[in-house]
Amino acid sequence: MTENSQPNDNPDDGPHSQEIRHSQISAMVPAHVAKGVFTTGAVVLQGQHEFIVDFLLRMQQPQQVVARVVMPPIVVNQMIMALKDNLARYEERFGPVHMPVIPNQNPQQRQTAQELYDTLKLGDDVQSGSYANAVMIGHSPTEFSFDFITTFFPRSAVSQRVFMATANAKRLLDSLNHSFQQFQDRMRNPPPPPPEFPDSGNSDFNAQEGDWPPGL
Repeated sequence: MTENSQPNDNPDDGPHSQEIRHSQISAMVPAHVAKGVFTTGAVVLQGQHEFIVDFLLRMQQPQQVVARVVMPPIVVNQMIMALKDNLARYEERFGPVHMPVIPNQNPQQRQTAQELYDTLKLGDDVQSGSYANAVMIGHSPTEFSFDFITTFFPRSAVSQRVFMATANAKRLLDSLNHSFQQFQDRMRNPPPPPPEFPDSGNSDFNAQEGDWPPGL
């Protein structure tokens, strides 16, 4: 697949979209994906060979993971660049993104990844996640949309569709940037192998402490 970046410069007020690492304009949208899910935040997990982005819904109890997307590092990097460009186009058209004021958190009160996931509902239908090797990003005046795509033969298909408020899309960019920088630092300076201990059931994935957006 070739790497294309095809912005939609239509001057009307409809949604804008941008495609990365996807050489065909169209992708099949399965019926169970077409409706999409709304999210109010996300957690980025790093593995040795892939990233996991857990999209959260924190407006109800118990808070839950509504979508899990698995991507290789190169796609995460392309998503960062595409989202950065999409946000720039948004601000050119609609003005600056207004971020809500969130009270400062006491570092001692910040959640660890384990503490966070102890409070989240992660359903069996979400546990294994949806793979994506391309992303389509679109926006309206108030929301951003993300179509996560698989470009496998014989036809590309949307594996997950996610919607979020514009302010949260900007926080997602910050979170992806920070996590990808940590990944690059780790690749440049790999830590020594840890001593072998009996399996304690811990995951091979790492996460930033806490989550974004904090307080939501």
